[in-house]
Amino acid sequence: MVENFGEYLRTLRIEKRLSLREVEQQSGVSNSYLGLIERGQRPIPGADILKKLAPVYDVPVRDLLKAAGYLKDEDISISENDEIEMAFNYVMNDPRYKSGTRIKGGLTTDVKRFIVEMYEKATGKKLLPGG
Repeated sequence: MVENFGEYLRTLRIEKRLSLREVEQQSGVSNSYLGLIERGQRPIPGADILKKLAPVYDVPVRDLLKAAGYLKDEDISISENDEIEMAFNYVMNDPRYKSGTRIKGGLTTDVKRFIVEMYEKATGKKLLPGG
């Protein structure tokens, strides 16, 4: 867990050269709320908000969850399905891929894995462990 999570988010934003308004446009999270978090005037946001911010800040969801204290150590056992689900949510929240066809209804874990693997090939990012 990062000692000052708001400052950590601010550092990520500045490294990406983004304004609070740009983060809001890309994530859907209010810029005023983000500013309050960065200044330490609001508590650490929930996992749902962090999942929206991760692709904007170009960091894996798992890293934000760990920095926020939601994941304690690397030795925490996360099932393969949970890893795939987190990676899939990361892909689906990436602002670069917000437009396009969206499938209604549930997808199988294998389909989600395939989508994540295609994203990894297209972006060069490694979202799933191994391989």
